[in-house]
Amino acid sequence: MDAQNTRVLPEQIDTGTPHSARVWNFWLGGRDNYAVDRALGARLGKSYPQIVDIARESRRFQTRAVRHVARKWGIRQFLDLGTGLPTADATHETAQDVDPGARIVYVDNDPIVLAHARALLVGHPDGVTTYVHADFGDAETVLAEVATALDRERPVAVMLLSTLGHITDDDRAAGLIRAYLGAFPPGSALILCDTVETPETRAASEDYASGGAAPYVSRPAETLRSFGDGLELVDPGFGSISLWRPDTPPSGTPVDQWGFVGITPP
Repeated sequence: MDAQNTRVLPEQIDTGTPHSARVWNFWLGGRDNYAVDRALGARLGKSYPQIVDIARESRRFQTRAVRHVARKWGIRQFLDLGTGLPTADATHETAQDVDPGARIVYVDNDPIVLAHARALLVGHPDGVTTYVHADFGDAETVLAEVATALDRERPVAVMLLSTLGHITDDDRAAGLIRAYLGAFPPGSALILCDTVETPETRAASEDYASGGAAPYVSRPAETLRSFGDGLELVDPGFGSISLWRPDTPPSGTPVDQWGFVGITPP
């Protein structure tokens, strides 16, 4: 794997403040987290038990969405923004299973993610699997960094999976989406999911922030849906990710994580 800024010093990793990538890893049953992450994750798991299901359904949605746009829409380039810690069925594994020549760029700003990415995010030699250590909220920097890895003349799937809540201002969030999609040609895709606002998810967001982590907001369904304005939404459209082209018949209550896959029109 070709990674950016690959040397990570121990003092660069803040083990005293919870980080969303590591808390998410805890909810997924991983071990790449610290005591402070586990403490916050366990607390949220008690106050809002569905959060564990949300984390797992988000990963399943990611796999299905990547596979779908690769197979049905012929997309071979993926920009995974706020990728988090590596797990099974990562974007490059799914995309390169469809086409070994697929090109994937991961973006995250946590040094521990960078350290793990160097070791684990190794893709097929026929394709590209690389990592950019940057804040996805800085689209200008990210797009400059990915210029050598992604062909700007070919469609790209821009992925924002359970990450856009870090951008707490709605207008700024919409502007970021426009900036990323505007950098690539028609036929590109937006794969997006995030937490829909309910009294329970609003309380969970407040609890999360009070635990020392960077704020993460839930949004009303109509706001999340508006991030797909101007795109052609892939059937079944916008709704709970539990119900988006499931591999097996869904059971239980659909999770409060809603999303869609949208294609940019000609």
